[in-house]
Amino acid sequence: MFNAQNRIRQLMAERGWTIYRLAQESGLSQTTISNIFKRNNQPSLPTVNAICEACGIKLAQFFTENEPVNVPNAQSELNSSVASLREDQREALAAFIKTIV
Repeated sequence: MFNAQNRIRQLMAERGWTIYRLAQESGLSQTTISNIFKRNNQPSLPTVNAICEACGIKLAQFFTENEPVNVPNAQSELNSSVASLREDQREALAAFIKTIV
């Protein structure tokens, strides 16, 4: 049976991330992430989606248990940079990327 908490732990371990770092990268609060583990809460779909975006994986990959997730360094750096932007800056960047892809 799929365990979302274990999958999040796995993604964090693969990247060497703490709860604090995952919160920073995903834009979620530390409390939200901590509650997933401490209270055994199942994360909501928007929470899982934010974690996936931070980790540079697709939502479908989150639910694939036994496949390794490799994130190229450039993509990881890009994710970190995007996470530090304000929401309006992220929207402008997304619009720009759509024009070149």
